[in-house]
Amino acid sequence: MRTPGPPPTSTRTVDDDIRAVSRIDAVPTILQTVAHTTGMRFTAVARVTDTHWTACAVYDHIDFGLGVGSELVLESTICNEIRQHHQAVVFNQASKHPYFSTHHTPKMYGFESYVSIPIFLANGDFFGTLCAIDPLPAKLDDPNIVRTLELFAQLIGAELDAQDRMEISANALLDAQQTAKLREQFIAVLGHDLRNPLMAIQAGAEALQLKVSDERSLTILQHMLRSGDRMGGLINDILDFARGRLGSGIPVVLETQHDLADQLRNVIAEVQQANPGRAVDAAIAIDMPVACDPGRLAQLLVNLLSNALTHGADDQPVLVVARSDNTTFELTVVNGGQPIAADKLDRLFEPFTRGDEQLPSGLGLGLYISMEIAKAHGGTLQVSSTEAETCFVFRMPVQGMQRQHHESREERALNR
Repeated sequence: MRTPGPPPTSTRTVDDDIRAVSRIDAVPTILQTVAHTTGMRFTAVARVTDTHWTACAVYDHIDFGLGVGSELVLESTICNEIRQHHQAVVFNQASKHPYFSTHHTPKMYGFESYVSIPIFLANGDFFGTLCAIDPLPAKLDDPNIVRTLELFAQLIGAELDAQDRMEISANALLDAQQTAKLREQFIAVLGHDLRNPLMAIQAGAEALQLKVSDERSLTILQHMLRSGDRMGGLINDILDFARGRLGSGIPVVLETQHDLADQLRNVIAEVQQANPGRAVDAAIAIDMPVACDPGRLAQLLVNLLSNALTHGADDQPVLVVARSDNTTFELTVVNGGQPIAADKLDRLFEPFTRGDEQLPSGLGLGLYISMEIAKAHGGTLQVSSTEAETCFVFRMPVQGMQRQHHESREERALNR
C-alpha cells in the first residue's frame, strides 16, 4: 500500500488536468489496448480528487454516456475508495463477488466486470485512475493483465510529471529572461540619465575655475573635476555593460589606422601620468596598418594597463608590447606580483568580478568590457598567471572583422 503524500500545493484546475492528459499522445492507444487486453468495452483515465470524479480521456463502445469532462458523483464511485486506500481493485463478475455483490456502485451503474489502477505522480500524490468496466463478466484472473495496466498507469503518471517539469522549466526561463531584461534596461536608463547632470556639474566647475583665484577654491574645483571624470568613467562602463548585454555587443567602427603606434603611446603616457612613481615599459612595433576602432582599442589598453598597475607589484614595471604582421595585431600587458588564484582566473572576464577583492577598483566591469571590445573586433583576449607574472594578450586580424553592426532600438537610445 502506497503512503499518501502531503496535500498538493499546485493551483492546477481539473480543466488543466484534462488538457494535460489530452497532450499525452499515447493515451488513446493505451485505452484501446486496455479494452483489447481485458475484453472490456469502456475504458477511461479519471481525475479523482477529494471532491470530484472527472473523465479526462474515454474509450466507449457500450454507450455508457460519459465523455471527456463528464463527472460522476464522487461517493458513488469505487475510485473514491481507491483514492483513500491507494490499491488496485479488480473483479471478474460483481454479482458473484463476496464483497461487490452487495456494493452500491455495480448496481447503480449496471456493470459486472471492473478494473481500476491508481495513477500516482512522482511526489507520491494520487492523480486518479486508469479504469475499465463492462456490463458482462470478464476474465481478469491472469496477473499479467493487471501488471500491464499498472505499467500503463505508471506511464501516464510519468508523462504528467514530465509535462509539469517542462512547464516549471519554461516558467523559470521566462522569469529569468524577463528579470534580466528589466535589470539591463534599468542599468541602461540609469547610466544614460546620470550622464546629463554630470556634464552640467563638470561644465559649471570648469566655468568657475575661470572666475576664482584663491588656491583653496581652485583645489576644490580641481577635486570636483577629477571626481567628475571618475564618475564619467563609471557611467561609461555601465553603458558599455548594458550594450554588451543587449545582445549585439559593443558597437565599433572599423577604420584602417596608420598611426596606431602613436595612439597607443599617448594612452600609455596618460595612464602613467595618472600613476606617478610607477614604471611602464613599452615595446611597440606595428609594421602593418590595422583596421580597428582606435577609441575602443585605447579603452581596452587603459583597462588592461590600469588593472596591471592596480594589482601588480609596486616595485616592478608593467610591460606593454604591441606588434603586427601580415595577418595579426597583438597587444600584451604584463605585470609582476602575486598570481591570480585559479578559481578567480576562470571568472575574471565576468561582469562585477575583481582579481583581488582586497583592492576594489571601479565596478569590476573593466575586464568584461575589454573582452566585449575584443569580440567586437573579431579577436580574443586571454590571460595567464604564474608566480613570475600575470599576462593579458589581445589578438585580432589586422584587416578587422567583416561585419555590419546593426544597432538595436535600445542601443540607439544609449548612443544618443
